[in-house]
Amino acid sequence: WKLIFKRGIDIIISSAALIVALPVFIVIPILIKLDSSRGTVFFRQKRVGYNMRRFTLLKFRTMVENAAQLKSELQSANEVDGPVFKIKNDPRITRVGRLLRRYSLDELPQLLNVLKGDMSLVGPRPPLVAEVNEYEWWQRRRLSMKPGITCFWQVSGRNKLSFADWMALDLKYIDNW
Repeated sequence: WKLIFKRGIDIIISSAALIVALPVFIVIPILIKLDSSRGTVFFRQKRVGYNMRRFTLLKFRTMVENAAQLKSELQSANEVDGPVFKIKNDPRITRVGRLLRRYSLDELPQLLNVLKGDMSLVGPRPPLVAEVNEYEWWQRRRLSMKPGITCFWQVSGRNKLSFADWMALDLKYIDNW
């Protein structure tokens, strides 16, 4: 019954948030196109969710069109350990993208993922397929719950945490939600 209640809360809150955010869904695409006319407004990426199910994560695009190709050139600048890739001042991020990321507005389209049922409002962040392929056996347990838009690691230091600490926080959430 707890999972049914959680799903109900996800549907109610994501629906209400999408209605309230409708003006933002009109303004942000215009800003993205004005800043970087090449490329789509939405960024779509395959992620791994509950029980290894793959789904397409939605975000507002915050990087240049060829960001994926540039990643290999920037691999040596990766600032986090483990099978993840993050750079604090990533040169692939557009001007509007920096603003969207600062206020987490790039994440708003994930409310559609929540409404669809691929994600929850709160849960471990959904990893990339390549990241999961590099997980140790104990780290795969974080896939035993529906991924979320936010979780403990985002309010506990984000990129300042080690990958092991990040995983431990996700497992703490899974065990105590």
